[in-house]
Amino acid sequence: MSGAGPSGVGGDAMAGEEEEGKPLLGGQDGDRDRRSSDRPVSGCGRVASAMCDPRRWPHRFVVLILMCFLGFGSYFCYDNPAALQIQVMNDMQVNTVTFMQLYAWYSWPNVILCFLGGFLLDRVFGMRLGTIIFSLFVCVGQVIVAVGALVNAFWLMELGRFVFGIGGESLAVAQNTYAVSWFKGKELNLVFGLQLSMARLGSTVNMNIMGWVYSRVTEMVGSVGYRTLGISLMIAASTCIFSLLCAFIIGYLDRRAKRILNKDQGKTGEVVKLTDVKDFPLTLWLIFVICVCYYVAVFPFIGLGKVFFIEKFNFSLNEASLINSIVYIISAPASPILGIVVDKVGKNIFWVMSAVLMTLAAHMMLAFTFWNPWIAMCLLGASYSLLACALWPMVAFVVPEYQLGTAYGFMQSIQNLGLAVIAIIAGSILDSKGYLLLEVFFCACLCVALIAVVLLYFVDLLSEGDLNVTAWKRSKLQAVAAAE
Repeated sequence: MSGAGPSGVGGDAMAGEEEEGKPLLGGQDGDRDRRSSDRPVSGCGRVASAMCDPRRWPHRFVVLILMCFLGFGSYFCYDNPAALQIQVMNDMQVNTVTFMQLYAWYSWPNVILCFLGGFLLDRVFGMRLGTIIFSLFVCVGQVIVAVGALVNAFWLMELGRFVFGIGGESLAVAQNTYAVSWFKGKELNLVFGLQLSMARLGSTVNMNIMGWVYSRVTEMVGSVGYRTLGISLMIAASTCIFSLLCAFIIGYLDRRAKRILNKDQGKTGEVVKLTDVKDFPLTLWLIFVICVCYYVAVFPFIGLGKVFFIEKFNFSLNEASLINSIVYIISAPASPILGIVVDKVGKNIFWVMSAVLMTLAAHMMLAFTFWNPWIAMCLLGASYSLLACALWPMVAFVVPEYQLGTAYGFMQSIQNLGLAVIAIIAGSILDSKGYLLLEVFFCACLCVALIAVVLLYFVDLLSEGDLNVTAWKRSKLQAVAAAE
């Protein structure tokens, strides 16, 4: 889920570069802000308290907390199937191919919505109403999934995942738009890092708590079965309801800030023109190939990983859940740190190649050895974070600013298409050939990604591009280009 997944990083970069909204950080508006902060604020009495004043940091801190929790429910419920893989397959009596449809149906709507999410927020709903609507889709979708389990109708669960997917990716775009609207300035990268960490926290908590929830529901009901599964999934829906409440509250606070500060409603900054696709350079198409071939070896694996660790390494359910979530646990603190390192050093192609090689090594260890899987999964978590920090910003280096919206939208679209297709293929391989052949398939995908990275290096070198230069040299080249 990138963003929901996996695709949110591109939106962060684009929004941060294109949004021209008014900064709201303390101290950036000089004496005018300090004078105005002494005036009474409507609804808070004669003297505006810091907690009620949108110009003060305590108020912005409250907004930041709400902003981070906006996507918590979505990320928590996205990997419900992975956390309950055994229970879903047994209680609903489905094979692995059918089980993986729960991930495919999430991705299908986002093949299109990646192009429309920003447009709907900017031109149709507005940021506040759009955020609430997308949160409602997430809530309703999760409830439909739970009801589908309660009535033993797997097709209804698939429908619920489709509805859930409509809201999930677009909600991430709305979350980024709020961040830019309130925190554009020196804190913006920190805010994006905190949002990413909260997303990973949601995924981690899901992986490690849903099995326990299912066990408690089993004790309450008295037996396992589809009703137990449905109740467990309905309990998970409470996190989506909590995020929906956050959407209402932050919408109210943003509207109130508009009234007090004459602040415009945030815009995504996305301008999508499909005619720009014909002008995309070869380097961008290679970036697309790397993106798809890399992520299809990560997210489908996590979706199927719990049973893999139980069957191959004889882990308990709790141990398998914990190790399957290690990718998210590591990426939560590592992503902001690695992002700073990549920004300071440059040489993005080098980092991307390192990430692909590390991930390939992790999958080969899992496939061909019986080494402690903690080694491979920690390596996978670090490489996953590194690739996200190095790959997505490269888009901004190879296309002009007016094409960024189209480029990121297309990148997210084909990523979701790849995830939907590979989820079904992975389930089919597992059912017919087993985990060893599935790991070989993931290794093959990563080899294609590695070939694309090597080609990207030589194409960039021959075209005298700046994808693999140092950060200092890149800034110098950009300054010369701007002067010309």
